[in-house]
Amino acid sequence: MRIHHLNCGSLRTIPPLGGPSAPDAAQRELPAVCHCLLIETDADGLVLVDTGLGTADLRRPDRALGAEWVAYARPVLDPRESALHQVTRLGYQAQDVRHIVLTHLHRDHTGGLADFPHARVHVHPDEYRAVTDPSAAHHRHSLDRFMPAHRAHGPLLSPATADGHTTWFGLPGAARPQGLGCELLLVPLPGHSAGHAGVAVRTDDGRWLFHAGDAYTYHGELERTPPLAHPVFEPVQQGAQTDAAARTATLDRLRALVRDHPDEVTVFSAHDPWEYARLAAAVSAPSRGGR
Repeated sequence: MRIHHLNCGSLRTIPPLGGPSAPDAAQRELPAVCHCLLIETDADGLVLVDTGLGTADLRRPDRALGAEWVAYARPVLDPRESALHQVTRLGYQAQDVRHIVLTHLHRDHTGGLADFPHARVHVHPDEYRAVTDPSAAHHRHSLDRFMPAHRAHGPLLSPATADGHTTWFGLPGAARPQGLGCELLLVPLPGHSAGHAGVAVRTDDGRWLFHAGDAYTYHGELERTPPLAHPVFEPVQQGAQTDAAARTATLDRLRALVRDHPDEVTVFSAHDPWEYARLAAAVSAPSRGGR
């Protein structure tokens, strides 16, 4: 199994925080990212974790993503950053992406769904229920944020299976996507969306990569004491969240995970550009593509 870190959509430029004597002083301004994973497997083909912005978003951003969101997020709209382009650049074809696993169903995570219409799309059962069941809590809120342009083709949404007993490093409610042979779990990280979940992927060396989605957006929220939120990201977080108290509790659990299991788990978020730069630079192995 080989894992690629992809930026599938550069957004507005984000300044580092803290001043010249702070731990982040060496950082420079970078565009926020849409951090996705592409997993090459022997049995399951390609597995994409989140999709970032898709090719249709890049052609007609106001129509596909919403003019208000585009005005705030300021996407760069570079077609080379789409997951589809990056998959083909690695030597694969679109149909090689057989599975997509989503942290949640917001526009900057689902834009690439239409580029892989044949793929099975796995979400946590709570997120699936929120967008498919009109009686579910936060149904209207959830459906409004799952953009019509991203679901017009009828994506093959599939709720992962949660047995109520599976925990992951003490985090309850973990669900297993069906039809995947690789060790991958959707782990609830509630608060941001009705069924928001992190994606835990066990690597060949026995460690775990944990894509925390939008549970946090700036590394200072986990690494600083007291936690430091970024003023560019925080208004978006507050506007999107379904449960502020649950989001705070999720941050506490992630801080404990980072503190207690630093040699077993690497945690990262969807939009922090400094996390993305560090992880992408650490992965330099060539692809097995070229077909």
